[in-house]
Amino acid sequence: MPSQSIEDYLKNIYHIQEEGGKANTGNLASILSVSPASVSEMVTKLSKQGWIENEPYHGFKLTGEGEKISIALIRKHRLLEVFLYQNMNYQWDEVHAEAERIEHVVSDKFIDKLDEYLGYPKFDPHGDPIPDKNGKIPPTHYKLLNSAAPEKDYTIAKVNDSSREILKYLSKIGLKLNSKIHLSEKIEFDGSVLITLSGKKHLLSQKMSENIFVVD
Repeated sequence: MPSQSIEDYLKNIYHIQEEGGKANTGNLASILSVSPASVSEMVTKLSKQGWIENEPYHGFKLTGEGEKISIALIRKHRLLEVFLYQNMNYQWDEVHAEAERIEHVVSDKFIDKLDEYLGYPKFDPHGDPIPDKNGKIPPTHYKLLNSAAPEKDYTIAKVNDSSREILKYLSKIGLKLNSKIHLSEKIEFDGSVLITLSGKKHLLSQKMSENIFVVD
């Protein structure tokens, strides 16, 4: 079985690819807070194991087997988030870090049992899709709030879990998954947006609007 460190590398390469980026030494070193030399050493190991394809000076990408390992870990992580949120009274800004600590030590059997116990949820508390036991991921049709057309109504479908501060602020103003909002205005000079939520207007910064996804 891959070590925790290897799983973290593979999972982060998957996330970079999922967002349309190219994994390389620089961005992995930044995400994982390690030195470029450590990344280069691990990339050599992952390549020898057949989990990534490494093209010098062009980055690297997951092989089929590397992707399989990544998706299995993501499944564990997101199901654990659902359990912590629904059953343990964790807030949505707390579950990500807790699930990161647990995901490496639970078995596939435990996760399958947890999936059944939870009623086979399709999405985690932040709106990310949960892969099933066969690695199939539910389709999504999100759009970024900052790219949505103004003067229209939307439903909050996903919020990135990378920033606890953003999640805590959105909780403070009462915004959560499936909240109904009206996008009143997009302010071009600074990229902020004005939304109406439960009859109250809120100005969200560009950084916030780039981390919120909506559906019509």
